[in-house]
Amino acid sequence: MAIIITDECINCGACEPECPNNAIYEGGIEWSYSEGTSLKGAFTLHNGENADADAVNEPVDLDVYYIVPDKCTECVGFHEEPQCAAVCPVDCCIPDPDREEAEDILLKKKALMHKE
Repeated sequence: MAIIITDECINCGACEPECPNNAIYEGGIEWSYSEGTSLKGAFTLHNGENADADAVNEPVDLDVYYIVPDKCTECVGFHEEPQCAAVCPVDCCIPDPDREEAEDILLKKKALMHKE
């Protein structure tokens, strides 16, 4: 499953530099799949949807830091635990109950975003 940042976020920014997928953005900031990944141009997401890695997307949240679900791998393949949750001083980085993903899916997402 992806991690979400709850409304309890105090906007400290501790989580953002810890994300190996560059999936965390400050509230109100636009995002793209190419930022912090090896993705470029048209590609197919792990779920079969087509996307443009370079397209600029609307913010997921306007007020607090947010995580782009399709870029979040819960740090699987990088660390033992989600690093955003490990550094959050108010414990507002939690598993998203609406986006449960098995470890094999998270590893596929990682491989897609970080081609060697």
